[in-house]
Amino acid sequence: MTFITTILAQAADADTGSTWLDTINSGGAVGYIIIGLSVFALALIIMHVVQIRRSALIPPAQLEQIDQLLGRGDVTGGLEYCLDPANDSYLTRILTAGLTRFQKSAFGVFEIKNAIEEAGEDQTARLYRSTDALGVIGSIAPLLGLLGTVWGMIGAFDALRHGATPNHEELAGNISLALVTTLMGLILAIPCVALYRYFGNRIDAFASEAAMEIERLVLHLESTAAAAPARGQAMGPARGPRPAPSSPTAGPGAGGAS
Repeated sequence: MTFITTILAQAADADTGSTWLDTINSGGAVGYIIIGLSVFALALIIMHVVQIRRSALIPPAQLEQIDQLLGRGDVTGGLEYCLDPANDSYLTRILTAGLTRFQKSAFGVFEIKNAIEEAGEDQTARLYRSTDALGVIGSIAPLLGLLGTVWGMIGAFDALRHGATPNHEELAGNISLALVTTLMGLILAIPCVALYRYFGNRIDAFASEAAMEIERLVLHLESTAAAAPARGQAMGPARGPRPAPSSPTAGPGAGGAS
């Protein structure tokens, strides 16, 4: 009978147990800071999922259109297409630098690869910088949890210091603060760190794919530059006007005898 009474008492305690909202509220000010960072991290994750994808960085329609323009030697048309704000993307920003150098420099065909490499490094670095905030949140979330733990333990020991019979509610609240903030910090940090590395790997993969596609497009420019001198040589050297035939001049013996 005692065993049954104990089970019923535990069930009653479970029914009156704290909810998730009570648990979060017990985290105190540090817990609310972690919740705010969680909302910000969720917004960053959604933004990166939308931005860091192939259709956004290397749109197939743009790739096909630029391939057609450069394939027929229309470098000006390709540059105008890349400069159009409606076509702004990771791919067009890199190609804009290369095509501009190709047109404005006398040695553009030799400098275009350097211009594309510099622009590619800059655009890739921008993508990495956009994910830095997620990495920072993943790094500081455990520290915030540790801060809440230390804060709660200080409060718990302060409650014990006041006498042999401390306020049990105050003591339990401080211990709850210590444990809840640690839990919240870890719950935030683990997915942030994992997704930070995931997005970094996606950036590496798309940057490599974009480099291969741009190298294929640059071959059209090299072919165009090589075809121009070849056509000039096929026409042969420039011919000047034919010299007029020299008129016969009177020699010494051509005149009449005197």
